[in-house]
Amino acid sequence: MTKTTTESKFITPTGPVPLWANLIATFFGAGRMRPGPGTWGSIATVLCWALIAWLLPVSLRMPVAIVLSLVVIAIGIPAATAVARFSGKKDPQWVVIDETAGQLIALIGVPLAWKSFLAGLILFRFFDILKPPPVRQLERLPEGVGIVIDDVAAGLYALLVMHLLLRFSLLNR
Repeated sequence: MTKTTTESKFITPTGPVPLWANLIATFFGAGRMRPGPGTWGSIATVLCWALIAWLLPVSLRMPVAIVLSLVVIAIGIPAATAVARFSGKKDPQWVVIDETAGQLIALIGVPLAWKSFLAGLILFRFFDILKPPPVRQLERLPEGVGIVIDDVAAGLYALLVMHLLLRFSLLNR
């Protein structure tokens, strides 16, 4: 995701960002890692999901992934909005809760296997960076909605391709 200094011309910074918003928006600090905070956020998400999924019975993995994705979106939008307002930037690089949401979506229904997780990570990052239509257009939505929803769409693209790969057993070779 490319960020420029001109992004801030339409947003006026506000008071200090609440701690909860900073923790959520940066996915507990993953967004502060360099280089490529978005990739670090995605890697942290894959690792967290791998641990959670490993602890769950197979029958609960998909519903938990869906609910967790929805929860991340629901709390990620206000957190991203708060941090964007505080920073004066339209889409601050260190806000990676959007990557968390999109990456979780990309892993819905994916087997607990390193090839699946690696493919999900690569596919999500590919679609997040490429931003095929309508992903780029969704970035234009206001504040946290625009920050998060474009990555949700990238996650849906990755999910579709991931399940095609799984359906045709291309990850089993």
